Formats: sequence, structure tokens, C-alpha cells
Amino acid sequence: MVEVLYEDNHVIVVNKRPGELVQPDPTGDPALEDTVKAYIKTKYGKPGAVFLGVVHRIDRPVGGAVLLARTSKALVRLNEQLKQRRFRKIYWAIVENSPDRPEGELRHYIVRNGKTNKSTAHDTQNAVPRNLQSEAKEAILRYKLLASSDRYHLLEIELLTGRHHQIRCQLSKIGCPIKGDLKYGASRSNKDGGISLWARRLTFEHPVTHKMITVEAPTPHDDKLWAYFEKEATRRD
Repeated sequence: MVEVLYEDNHVIVVNKRPGELVQPDPTGDPALEDTVKAYIKTKYGKPGAVFLGVVHRIDRPVGGAVLLARTSKALVRLNEQLKQRRFRKIYWAIVENSPDRPEGELRHYIVRNGKTNKSTAHDTQNAVPRNLQSEAKEAILRYKLLASSDRYHLLEIELLTGRHHQIRCQLSKIGCPIKGDLKYGASRSNKDGGISLWARRLTFEHPVTHKMITVEAPTPHDDKLWAYFEKEATRRD
């Protein structure tokens, strides 16, 4: 079942479930890309192969808005926007600890370990081990504390760079691991195997009309903690 958030002849934005792959991988598990292709083929009665281009990916355990292009022209133009950092990506994260300040900007230098599929954040470039300094990439995000419960806290995050596991890695570095994210220091896993990080809002320029499009992805309605934070954040807007 595909949850479509926005759709026209050129692009489609869908709400990905935690644990779902965006693109096929060696596991052979079902991927969002194939599910959306099947949806388009059925809805529009398209014969033959359906073109669909993945513009950006979010990690398998993460949920939320994913943008796909329905034409090659749209894909090229959206990829160019992505390279120029013209997308605005807003995430929600449920974290185990509250940050020292209610809002701020995080800057780190991140090094990815391909063997462990994990990134490490360093406060400065000089703090990166000398043999890894050439691989370090600057990572920047802004965060704001939106709400708190007895045990958890909701952060809104604007991603200013797109590094491997950036949000997960940077929040862990400041002592605020994302709920369920065992890889980056969470105390326990989530029941669904995902992590409590959601691609909440995506803003981009339409590749054909050039109008600005903003799409918001609802959090899981059957998750009590997400439902609580959605209500609290909306109430404070």
C-alpha cells in the first residue's frame, strides 16, 4: 500500500514506512521504488516498463517523505537542485535526552566507515585522526526542541548538508541518541525495528512549473508516542 502525499505527471512524493528500503539491495527485500512503480502502472494502466527515478534516499530504519521523479527530465532537474542544496529538508526526531540548549546549530566533521556502515562525528577537522582527515566531511544541521514527555524529547531538525547517517551521528555526539537507534547509542530498540526519525517536511522547486512545493509527511498514527508529539507540536504552532 502506497501512501501518496503529492502526485502529478512529473513527480510523486510518498510516505515511507520505517524498515522499508527505498531502492532494491542484495537482501531482495521489497523496495519502495518497485512498490511505487506498481502503483503507477496499475493506476494509469501503463503498458511496459514504468520510469521512476529516486531523487533522494532516507535510511532504511527512517520513515517519512521521499521524492521520486516520473520523467527523466524531472529527474535531471531535481538532481541539480539537490546538488545545489536548494531542497529544504525538515526532520522530526524523538531523542532520549534533551540538548543543553533548546535550539542551535551543530557543526561536526564526519567520517564514514564503509565496513561497519557507521559514521563518527568530530568537533573539529583537527580532531579527526590524521589518516582519516582527507575523508572527513563537514556536517551542519539546525535543531529546535518542540516538545517533551516524561522520558523523551521531540526535536525539529533542518538538514543543511547531506552526510551519511548525519542526523543520527550528530545527535549521538551531543548525547541525544534517537529513540530505537542502537547503532548510535540508544538504550533500547523500537518494536518495529525502525528508529524514531521522520522526514517530516520537504520543500523543492517543481521541475516543470517552477513553483515551490512543500509536502508534509504525517507520523505513524498507530504509535502512541508519535501521536502525542504530533499533537503537542501542532498545539504549539
